[in-house]
Amino acid sequence: MHFVIMGCGRVGAQLARGLDAKGHTVAVIDKNADAFVKLGKNFTGTTVTGIGFDRDTLVRARTSDAYAFAAVSSGDNSNILAARVARETFGVKHVAARIYDPRRAQVFERLGVPTVATVRWTADQMMRRLIPSGAVNEFRDPSGRMVLSEVHVHPDWVAHSVSEIETHSKARVAYFTRMGEGIEVTPDTLLQDGDLVHVMCRAESLDDVVRSLDGPITEGDNR
Repeated sequence: MHFVIMGCGRVGAQLARGLDAKGHTVAVIDKNADAFVKLGKNFTGTTVTGIGFDRDTLVRARTSDAYAFAAVSSGDNSNILAARVARETFGVKHVAARIYDPRRAQVFERLGVPTVATVRWTADQMMRRLIPSGAVNEFRDPSGRMVLSEVHVHPDWVAHSVSEIETHSKARVAYFTRMGEGIEVTPDTLLQDGDLVHVMCRAESLDDVVRSLDGPITEGDNR
């Protein structure tokens, strides 16, 4: 898969190296060509010097071919603008933007762009947003029978309730992560775009839970 990263600071470079090491093609955009030294000599991707929300720059980065786009520069406005251009002009389905001012997060989320606040930001969190698949185990009880895992939920489930997700997956939703913070859920809590879903289930059932939520909702599903 092809990934485009805008911003080659410490986090952008770490994310680019991680994706490159996994065998993906990566294009990194930064207005300062000297920033690319952070990528190291083993980086096999491409570098593009330019403004991250400029159309010509995005074309040179092959944004139209991208599976995902991450905007992790040092400016909130630049990040959200670049993410919106990637989604709305180039049709990239998976986008995420880093923000410094958490007060802006709700506004950006309303624009359909998942955000991660800098104070809680890790390259691992962004990686999960760019490659939303499978499950990430977070806890297993001493007997090994029960697991708490972050699972990928198909976008079709956005605006559906915890109760509907639980009925369909036959797993208990423990909590959501929203804008970098864990939030308590009730049966009526609705999934929002960009939420991370954490479920508790029997270890042997986890694969079935992942499969049940990873695909689109089909007619006849219990909702």
